[in-house]
Amino acid sequence: MSILSKPTNKEIQKERVFPVAPIREGVVFPHTETILTFGRPKSVAAVQSAAKSDGLICFFSQRQSRMTDPKQADLYRIGTLGKIARLLHTEGGLQAWIKGITRVRLETIETKEPFLIATVTKVGELTEETSEIKALAKNLSNEFQHAINLGKSVDVLTVMHSMGENTPDQVADQVAYTLELDTDTKQELLETFSVKRRLEKVTEHLTQEVGVLGLEKKIASKTQKKFDKSMREAVLRERKKTIEEELGELSEEDEEFKELEGKIKVAKMPREVAAKAKKELKRLSKMNPNHPEVGYIRSYLDWLIDMPWSKSSPNKTTITKAAKVLEEDHHGLKKVKERIIEYLAVMKLKENGQAKIKTKKEIRKKIEEVGGPTILCFIGPPGVGKTSIGRSIGRALGRKFVRMSLGGIRDEAEIRGHRRTYVGAMPGRIIQGIKNIGTNNPVFMLDEIDKVGTDFRGDPSAALLEALDPEQNYEFSDHYLEVPFDLSKVMFITTGNVLDTIPPALRDRMEIIRFPGYTEDEKFSIAKKFLWDKQLRFNGLGKKKLKISNEAMLEMIRRYTREAGVRELERSLATICRKMARKIAEKKKVKEIVTKAEIAKYLGPRRYSETIIEKENSVGIATGLAYTQAGGDVILIEVALMPGRGRLFLTGKLGEVMKESGQAAMSYVRSRWQHLGLKKEFHKNIDVHIHIPEGAVPKDGPSAGVAITTALVSALTHIPTDREAGMTGEITLRGRVLEIGGVKEKIIAAHRAGMKRVILPKENKKDLVEIPSKVKKDIKFIFVSHLDEVLKVALKKKVTKKKTKTKVKTVSSSRVIPLAA
Repeated sequence: MSILSKPTNKEIQKERVFPVAPIREGVVFPHTETILTFGRPKSVAAVQSAAKSDGLICFFSQRQSRMTDPKQADLYRIGTLGKIARLLHTEGGLQAWIKGITRVRLETIETKEPFLIATVTKVGELTEETSEIKALAKNLSNEFQHAINLGKSVDVLTVMHSMGENTPDQVADQVAYTLELDTDTKQELLETFSVKRRLEKVTEHLTQEVGVLGLEKKIASKTQKKFDKSMREAVLRERKKTIEEELGELSEEDEEFKELEGKIKVAKMPREVAAKAKKELKRLSKMNPNHPEVGYIRSYLDWLIDMPWSKSSPNKTTITKAAKVLEEDHHGLKKVKERIIEYLAVMKLKENGQAKIKTKKEIRKKIEEVGGPTILCFIGPPGVGKTSIGRSIGRALGRKFVRMSLGGIRDEAEIRGHRRTYVGAMPGRIIQGIKNIGTNNPVFMLDEIDKVGTDFRGDPSAALLEALDPEQNYEFSDHYLEVPFDLSKVMFITTGNVLDTIPPALRDRMEIIRFPGYTEDEKFSIAKKFLWDKQLRFNGLGKKKLKISNEAMLEMIRRYTREAGVRELERSLATICRKMARKIAEKKKVKEIVTKAEIAKYLGPRRYSETIIEKENSVGIATGLAYTQAGGDVILIEVALMPGRGRLFLTGKLGEVMKESGQAAMSYVRSRWQHLGLKKEFHKNIDVHIHIPEGAVPKDGPSAGVAITTALVSALTHIPTDREAGMTGEITLRGRVLEIGGVKEKIIAAHRAGMKRVILPKENKKDLVEIPSKVKKDIKFIFVSHLDEVLKVALKKKVTKKKTKTKVKTVSSSRVIPLAA
């Protein structure tokens, strides 16, 4: 019987002993020829032994490829009997040309050394020469030929065999051998003894491969077409360029470069900027249009061209006109308006000298001589008009206005921009704002500068130092532009609620202008002149002749709002307008004048009492005045005494400084026990609890020292405090009352709360200049320098000194420690 002949039924039943060579990966199929490489000693010995005898050897695939010395259990039961046609010795092992003969079943392994020898049984195939099987075999052959045409990788021997006359089982095995399947799946095909079933499975797997090959060929074809098209376009473009050069004409690209060159000239850039732009344009002209950097360079050139290097808003506004504009847009804010008019006057005087400045050297010299423009910083509570007055300043100066909110910014690149090496790089927001507005001298407002954050991406406030420093912002460096831009002509205005969170270096570069809270009269004027008409227009009632009475407006200010600004008041007016708009839309009657009696119908019950001071004089309670981000406020300080062991409790979410004020107050009272009519060791049998209500609100600062001490003395002496007296001031252990800040805001808060008297440190008498005259008429100011003066005013009854017969011992002057002044 020949090697590739089919075994007879008699031969199938015979058991024979053959050398065995385990295969790590892959499967050897009958009716196929393949080249295998052997490297393991046992496999090499088995192949060499078989080659010396009749050349027959069995191949069984391993269940796990990592096994180096597989046992019988590690091998599949069904394998292939093959014959070695040729051997080739190599450095890494042995190569053998194997011809698969028939399927065999592994019965037992007889010998393991020096190589595997096993008893195997030949396995027959279940086949019938039916027309269906022939059709399946023919279809599989055609599909296999189609796969080869699509580019399937097949060795020459397999192709030659497939072109000959083959039986259905031979066709199935030869095609199965070429399939790109894992070892387990190929082993499953090897163990499929039914030829019909094997043809169906192999056809199914081959069809899937043909589908993948078709997609790959389609994709490759498209890619090749694109490549050929690009090459064709490149060649044609070069030919067209050559022809146009011969004819003396410009191509579209050359026209584009010519246009960019013209724009660079028109932009009137500084000399070094123009040189940078021309250098980038030259790079662009030498690049292939499909180069990835072409888009980046083009965007960069567009930014350089669009920047207003020499475009300025004309300064034709007169001082009289500017003052008129500021008065029209805002009520009050006298100090701020005066500062703006001063700025305009200085700018007018400098105009002639600045008109002659052309180079950076001249700019630097001028700044050294007269200094750069001042950076204004508006600090005040929310809703007092800091942002809106920035727009008015732009209108008053005849300049364009840009607003940039700094709240929550934590990335330095937001200010300085990104390097051009990054994908999607952009200039910083300062450069973006100036480019968008189109002039190099706008009014630029940096809003909420006190809310700039810091994290791993850098410190934006540090990046602002250069932009806001008049000594160096004439050549501000943006990371994206990579060329300096002159910001010395820009009028920067910053706003914030508090100064504490602004870094000292940044704060030092700005002139601080404080915005106080509005008084009741100022709120009334603002609401009547601005807010009511604004809300009528906003809510579609501008054409209706609707008014609000003065009594109704005052009712809203006193009983429905309590704030430093006017935002809550504006929201209340908006609520009234919306409800009136709904009635009109429903064709219901609406009165032309909103009266005081109708306020409750629109806004509901009153939110605040007329005053927040106590209804009667009480023991252990003092009224303090505080300054917060939202303006001035009134705080009640309560003191409770209880049996104990001399402990002091401080509650109300107090900061460290306020806690220290409470401890200082207790130490002062203990040191002055005799003057206050107390027992010498009064504190040993009691605990003192000092509490400031609204415990959820953080409180800190030393200015509550006077109020805490007054409340403590009142509780210990059982003398009630004056409910209409507010007080503020820092204390020392000797009883001195020290100067504090935020006087105007605190006095306005006291006036809003209905207080008649305010106790202030004597050093703060100078701050009354800024207090509105209406407030001065309603409040009596008492200036003190010592706590004894405070107690005379704040307590309703004079403190009686305690008489004592204790003799004072004479001590050395070096050991005397004064406890009170």
